[in-house]
Amino acid sequence: MANIKELKKKIKSTKGTFKITSAMKLVSAAKLNKAQQAIQNSRPYAKELEDTIKTVSALVQDYSHEYLEESENKKSALLIISSNKGLCAGYNSQLSKKVRNFIAQTGEEIECYFIGKKVKDLVKTEVIVAKEFSFEKIEPTYNEMVDVAEELAAKFKSGEIGRVYVAYNIFESAIAFTPCVKQVLPMVLAEEEKEELKEKFPFDFKYEPTPKEILDSLIPQTYISSVYTSLLDALAAEHGSRMSAMDSASSNCKDAINKLTIKMNKLRQAAITTELIEVVSGAESLNG
Repeated sequence: MANIKELKKKIKSTKGTFKITSAMKLVSAAKLNKAQQAIQNSRPYAKELEDTIKTVSALVQDYSHEYLEESENKKSALLIISSNKGLCAGYNSQLSKKVRNFIAQTGEEIECYFIGKKVKDLVKTEVIVAKEFSFEKIEPTYNEMVDVAEELAAKFKSGEIGRVYVAYNIFESAIAFTPCVKQVLPMVLAEEEKEELKEKFPFDFKYEPTPKEILDSLIPQTYISSVYTSLLDALAAEHGSRMSAMDSASSNCKDAINKLTIKMNKLRQAAITTELIEVVSGAESLNG
């Protein structure tokens, strides 16, 4: 059985852990607020841009773009966006599971590119590791993500790879996220979707400038926007997951401190009671 001195050490250690987890929770909460605003502001733009591209490309005749061309090449690139730090519950483990399942089911030769090292550490012995991107700060900027997107797009345009995918966690709320893998190149529109759009818009639009000029300008922007929005989703999901994990850890520390304190007080009370009995017994023996 632990003595009072050992329990005091455990309580002191647990209180130190509680301070750390509480501080990390506050930091993650502040970062989450900023990241949540960023993704909520970015999603409407990205969705509207994608819808515009789908509509115009479906209605315009005799138009082609290198980002829309499907390839027979079975070699693909998978950009995996994870965290550089742990202590964020199942954020990285769930994404790594999604990546493993995707690679096993797709039947393609997939080379993996990484933003963040945690998922790489989990899957590096099971996948083809092509590159881990590094940035000036922990979180990449928009311009740095443009460079990443263009590097992968260059491989696609050259025919070195036939598809580009992005694996990341979709931010749902401060306590929820969903791992996913989405294709960003080629930007394929299914025939069913094209027919639906043609039925929805059974008339010709007038374009200024020409449809080709509009699409040539918007398609690359849509691709970059899709990649960057994936990063924003991943960052918001990471901060939310870490905040939730640190909140649980802090609660567990409180419970542990309370239990240890009660146990220590019981031992202390038992020691005091024993000492009192000894004093009383001694006094009685002297009087007797």
